[in-house]
Amino acid sequence: MRLMFVAFLLLACLARTGRAEPPPPDVIGSRLFPPELIMGHQKEIGLDDKQRQAIVAEVQKLQGQVVELQWKMQAAVEDLVKLLDEARVDETKTLAQADHVMNLERDIKRAHLGMLIRIRNVLTPDQRTKLAALRGK
Repeated sequence: MRLMFVAFLLLACLARTGRAEPPPPDVIGSRLFPPELIMGHQKEIGLDDKQRQAIVAEVQKLQGQVVELQWKMQAAVEDLVKLLDEARVDETKTLAQADHVMNLERDIKRAHLGMLIRIRNVLTPDQRTKLAALRGK
């Protein structure tokens, strides 16, 4: 996981043109609400028991999915590292393994996004408006 993070960080640094630019706005994240934000302000937004239970169930469901995917991804990263440690790196095998790692990362991100969407759908429009304002503070 750390290796992939470092690799992506390196690629991001190489892609920069040297200009200091502000990070782009998170246009997706700004429309979704992490469970921590909701739970931290549940009384302020008037979260009811049914909503709370639905959110807790979604978080628990995600945790179960992600733990298994993280184990698979860690094993896949170890295999990728072994390929990169070879005296002569087999580009085809290494890129195929990198694709496998990135597919697992995609699966984790997709599961997380799905959870955030389902949580958002549990909230009322008024609650979403209040959370958006609270996030800005």
